[in-house]
Amino acid sequence: MIRTFRGAYYFLSNFYNAPVTWDGVTYQNNESAFQSAKVIPDGRRAFAELDASDAKKLGRQVPLRGDWEEVKDNIMYEICKAKFTQNEDLKEKLLATGNNILEEGNTWGDRVWGTVNGVGENRLGKILMRVREELRNE
Repeated sequence: MIRTFRGAYYFLSNFYNAPVTWDGVTYQNNESAFQSAKVIPDGRRAFAELDASDAKKLGRQVPLRGDWEEVKDNIMYEICKAKFTQNEDLKEKLLATGNNILEEGNTWGDRVWGTVNGVGENRLGKILMRVREELRNE
């Protein structure tokens, strides 16, 4: 089991710098792409050159698109799939995690996308395991 996306497994984090093109825009990392999805397409380029921390800060300040709660999980999946199909080295590293459970254990209190002390929905970890399985079967 991989319990945290730090150290050797930092590449699994959305904060890891790896270019990802999603919906016609190339971002520096997955966090920037995900945060950009909160706004209408015309506003997304503002996130393209931001580091993950700045993108997260900006994402907390923008008015959310009306369907955000319904679409955010699928958008996270699309962005994660893009990251690991567009960066061959990261794809190989993800596949090398084998059948380990991927859990984004964190200390910042995110019990939706990750877990705190093993408690949480771990949506990001589940998405990464789905992407890994799909890549394995391609």
